[in-house]
Amino acid sequence: MQHPVLYTAVPVGAPVPVLARLFGTNGIREVVGSTLTAPFVTRVAGAIAAMVPVGLPIVVGWDGRTSSPAFSRIVSATLALAGHSVVEVGLLPTPAVQFLVPRHHASLGVIVTASHNPPEFNGIKVIAADGLEATREFEEGIEEGVERSVTPASPYSAVGEIATDPSGAAQYVDAIVHRVDADRIAARKFTIVLDCGNGASVATSPALLRRLGCRVISLNGVVDGTFPGHLSEPTPANLVDLTRVVPAVGADLGIAHDGDADRAIFVDATGRYVPGEETLTLLARDAVERAHGGVVVTPVSGTQAVEDAVRPLGGSVEYTRIGSPAVTHAMQERKAVFGGEENGGLIFPAHQLARDGAMTAAAVLDLLARRGAGLGDVLAELPHYTLVKEKIACPAELRERVMERAAAALSRDSERVVTLDGVKAYREGGWILLRPSGTEPLFRVFAESKEPERARGLAREGVALLRRSIEGSGSGA
Repeated sequence: MQHPVLYTAVPVGAPVPVLARLFGTNGIREVVGSTLTAPFVTRVAGAIAAMVPVGLPIVVGWDGRTSSPAFSRIVSATLALAGHSVVEVGLLPTPAVQFLVPRHHASLGVIVTASHNPPEFNGIKVIAADGLEATREFEEGIEEGVERSVTPASPYSAVGEIATDPSGAAQYVDAIVHRVDADRIAARKFTIVLDCGNGASVATSPALLRRLGCRVISLNGVVDGTFPGHLSEPTPANLVDLTRVVPAVGADLGIAHDGDADRAIFVDATGRYVPGEETLTLLARDAVERAHGGVVVTPVSGTQAVEDAVRPLGGSVEYTRIGSPAVTHAMQERKAVFGGEENGGLIFPAHQLARDGAMTAAAVLDLLARRGAGLGDVLAELPHYTLVKEKIACPAELRERVMERAAAALSRDSERVVTLDGVKAYREGGWILLRPSGTEPLFRVFAESKEPERARGLAREGVALLRRSIEGSGSGA
């Protein structure tokens, strides 16, 4: 198995630093009422207010979590009291807010969301003026401001206004409809079971699919921040109802979103859950084929199938650290034709440089309409690997020592070890990636092989290694 040299290798046994910080791979995410409190959010909003000069507006949006409206009002009020004009776009998917930031000619956007995290979490994401997630340097400036409790204040005569714009959902849906062949999709008369997961996609995805001429059967189609239907991450365990309903009603496919709808996961007509890496490979191949070549960007956790699919078509793959900010900024630099992650978060640069669940849904329908085929048929054409994902809880204070131990242990028995993000070890017939989560107190384990049992075995090995490393780090041994 040949891999391009796209990682930074470290000597065997070298420590892998894991830095504690306020922003994870995708914004701030903390437990409401514990770390995420009104004073904390005020400090974060004050630090954000100090990062940009007064003048251009700041866009504020939020997801459907129980605390999101309240925290968003703290954000808006703090920004306004610092002299900034605020445009509240309301409860919308994260990609819809990102889409709206440049259209309001804003200096930045702030989204109150915890994406797919459990209901007790919430968080804050910062969006740059161009709609991309803020750079790490900008986040560090906010973190410094929070540490120093920077909260700029304006006199009564300079307090900013808070306006609302209720048109954001329609603008966002219109933009997606115009990116695909809506008439050809409508002619297929797709029947789709849509699982909004009681999240922010309720505001946009049902309307989008109906605009595309689809018959829509909804599951969990009411916004409810307690996520009563199922937890907000679209895993196989959480989408059992969707996999049962799709074949039961004779639907063409099922679509599910996570809590803030920057991801889309699919179920084919037989009820098979389609792993995100298959959708990534399918749409990467389609983008490269239509562009007659080009760069695809995906994180170090990405499947080898993407390379196998795009290289014969003149495409190449560039790997990044995990997290959509790393992927989108690399896509911008390389003028990539496509990018995304194996979790269903895909990025269409002609639309916007942001993970976009609704755009992903429309793109899959467009491909199926163009090909005159079913989802299962087009997926069967792809190179196939088994990518196994596991996770294991780990106290945040132990992460650095655990990574040191894990890197040393993996390096002893591996063909090659790379440390672009976490530690990835290539073994005979596959690879293992161990990485601390940027959003939760746990480690994630990825393992891939063409042989399903080999992939599962590598994943078990990674989990066992982490468990030993956590036990040893906790004992101080």
